[in-house]
Amino acid sequence: MAERQVPTIFSPARRMAARRRADPATASYVLDDMVDEVIERLAFIRHEPGNALIIGDRTGRLAQVLPGARSVDPADGFDEERPFPAGGHDFIASLGTLDTVNDLPGALVHLREALAPGGLMIASFVGAGSLERLRAIMHAADGERPAPRLHPMVDIRSGAQLLQRAGFADPVVDGHSLPVRYSSLGRLVGDLRALGLSNVLAEPGPPLGKAALTRARAKFDELSDSEGKLLERFEIITLSGRRR
Repeated sequence: MAERQVPTIFSPARRMAARRRADPATASYVLDDMVDEVIERLAFIRHEPGNALIIGDRTGRLAQVLPGARSVDPADGFDEERPFPAGGHDFIASLGTLDTVNDLPGALVHLREALAPGGLMIASFVGAGSLERLRAIMHAADGERPAPRLHPMVDIRSGAQLLQRAGFADPVVDGHSLPVRYSSLGRLVGDLRALGLSNVLAEPGPPLGKAALTRARAKFDELSDSEGKLLERFEIITLSGRRR
């Protein structure tokens, strides 16, 4: 049987660099939202992990409510596309990292394999429908020669199919919107860097020139409200399932 070929959409080196530049002290509202979601779900199902693995929580908040949990991060070299070095976890949380792996089905399989039987996985990431106004701004900036600026994203339907494909029991997929208002294009771009959500495509577009940047700012102003604020939305998708 031929080995499955995984397309290289994202650059692992750019991904690691983006996460190393991320600064929760500057902006962490997307990650905070994901952490709150995990904490609420654990409380609702009354799941009290004794051997938890936390992936990608740069705020450290989730580790504070899960004593003894092990925290790892792709920024430190943890690779979700390879078999995990340790297993038997009764709970794994993956926060804001799965949206930029090249082999998402494989990463989900590795998550499932790292769980003990009956163990629970919750994974949250920014999904399809996010940053629609920024996409419009970048399209206006590039004009007739659009360049890759924002990567393709997973939607809820695809998330459900991926969980089933990865062999999770009791798969659940849902999503919600996180609205944020920005006072300038620079603030929006700066927050994306601080959130670790900047462009990590393997073949990113060229930097915006002076004329393109002018067009981008003009489009930002056009889409802004009467107070000069742009309302942008992050669509947060959450996948959960158990190992049989």
